[in-house]
Amino acid sequence: MRKKGDLPTKTCATCGRPFAWRRKWAQVWEEVRHCSDRCRREARRRARSGRS
Repeated sequence: MRKKGDLPTKTCATCGRPFAWRRKWAQVWEEVRHCSDRCRREARRRARSGRS
């Protein structure tokens, strides 16, 4: 078993916070851009309204 500090991390495209790898993202880790469903929804909302 790995320690949480040893897992790969990324920075969220919406909020800018770092987040760690999760087992459910194992197959799609390269595609993951957001740390949570909330950030993903916010990014879609911003894209739809034309804001950056």
